[in-house]
Amino acid sequence: LFCFQQFLELLKSMTSSSVVDKPPVRRVAIFGGTHGNELSGVFLVKHWQENGAEIQRTGMDVKPFLTNPRAVKKCTRYIDCDLNRVFDPDNLGRTVVEDIPYEVRRAQEINHIFGPKGSDDAYDLIFDLHNTTSNMGGTLILENSRDDFTIQMFHYIKNALAPERCPVLLIEHPSLKYATTRSVAKHPVGVEVGPQPQGVVRADTLDKMRKIVKHGLDFVQLFNEGREFPPCTIEVFKIMEKVDYPRNKNDEVIGIIHPKLQDQDWQPLNKGDPLFLTLDGEVITYKGDCTVYPTFINEAAYYEKKQAFVKTVKMKLTANHIRSSISEQNTS
Repeated sequence: LFCFQQFLELLKSMTSSSVVDKPPVRRVAIFGGTHGNELSGVFLVKHWQENGAEIQRTGMDVKPFLTNPRAVKKCTRYIDCDLNRVFDPDNLGRTVVEDIPYEVRRAQEINHIFGPKGSDDAYDLIFDLHNTTSNMGGTLILENSRDDFTIQMFHYIKNALAPERCPVLLIEHPSLKYATTRSVAKHPVGVEVGPQPQGVVRADTLDKMRKIVKHGLDFVQLFNEGREFPPCTIEVFKIMEKVDYPRNKNDEVIGIIHPKLQDQDWQPLNKGDPLFLTLDGEVITYKGDCTVYPTFINEAAYYEKKQAFVKTVKMKLTANHIRSSISEQNTS
């Protein structure tokens, strides 16, 4: 009997210790216009700046923010350089001189308002709203495979949107560094919705983005109010490699996305499947031995980045049982 009681006590202690207490998420920002021609986020943020009732939640400060106003005004991706790639220590620490790129100066301003990046003073959570010309649907972008809070949020959002699909792209990679705008926050969340042409708003795409943000904010409020979230597992697509278009000796594109690959984001790609079609009629096929899942297929903004698509692999991520540390204080 004594041994059995000891076992029960041990089991109880193991169960209780498996719950990870996380600080409440109080300061949240919603970024739109990081790329000035991706208009769903631009329209939503401008609307919420005028009438933000739908994004406000009890116990949270939710700030809608237009990240690249000059690019938004010109309806172009950026003015001098890609704002979504300059949140690295070198750029954030650059001396401000007259000829500094506009987006680098803007990154420093954003880091001052919502950061500093990597500090305790940084915003808890940032939703960064993007559109893609690729057929990616409503995609969530995860930067850290060990971020239990964000994985739990994505699990909640995916379930709330079901049966509609909501893929998760994990961009954690040792050599592919993004230095995103949202990385200023403790919990960065990318929202990528498409297909939508640059400089265009589609009602269905905007609505999908709006729902993702709503469910994300709902999750945060439940978490802050003391709801516990048991361990969960989600499927993610982990980025492995960027693939360029075929080029000639002058570095000009000579092959376009094959019709059988076009619009097939998140679908399996196997050895021998067509990738590109040259204007001479040559079909260039996938030579890899393992199945991959391409995405960002034929994204318009990535021609300049020499990227036809990215290869991903499927994997599972599990998050710990979490609860807000505020609930512990309330019960003590």
